[in-house]
Amino acid sequence: MTGSNPRVLVVDDEQPILRVLKSTLRTSGLEVMTAETATAALQLVAQSSPDVILLDLGLPDLDGKKVIEALREWTETPIVVLSARHEENERINALDLGADDYVTKPFHMGELKARLRTALRHADRRRRGTSNYAGQGLEVNFERRTVKLMEQEIHLTRKEYDLLSCLVRHAGQVVTHKQLLAAGWGGAISDTQFVRVYVGQIRQKLEVDPSAPELILTEPGIGYRLRTDDWSPSL
Repeated sequence: MTGSNPRVLVVDDEQPILRVLKSTLRTSGLEVMTAETATAALQLVAQSSPDVILLDLGLPDLDGKKVIEALREWTETPIVVLSARHEENERINALDLGADDYVTKPFHMGELKARLRTALRHADRRRRGTSNYAGQGLEVNFERRTVKLMEQEIHLTRKEYDLLSCLVRHAGQVVTHKQLLAAGWGGAISDTQFVRVYVGQIRQKLEVDPSAPELILTEPGIGYRLRTDDWSPSL
């Protein structure tokens, strides 16, 4: 982090939303900066290095997806999209371009803050280069490529491990079918049915009830999310 309190850059051109977010996020212990245009946002990221970016897609000077694309050319700062666009393809495109998460308006403030915490934790793990993951009874050692559930070692095939590893490295965040295909097959195939089959196999080994998964959650039409302590099965 850049200081005692994580810094969030809120990018939105709607003043009422900016006021509410600024007040609520500051109360939650975040240092808040704001920008109403893509141009101002890109300048602030370069000058102030926020810890996380909360980005609306409907900006007056540039589509938010272009902002994501521009930022991902030089920074890995986590980006959580906050948008009124509910279309599935908009969510998929934003995530594939490099957004870490996507929240639709209207939103519940508790859920938004949980997603910001998840994005900050993910960035912190990435900075520290941790070789282990532990959460929800699941333990993954990336160096040894071992997986344990409730302290019991679980045998996964190479492809199963590659997909689970991708989900774990983005724990709490949406991972698209395209990202999972790249993790498992290097982008050599595009049929999402491969992902569904292998996720089904992983669930058979990790879930108490694979037909009602509580660890690997489905984001319909988009991909999957590995549940963390911030999430309940209903989210």
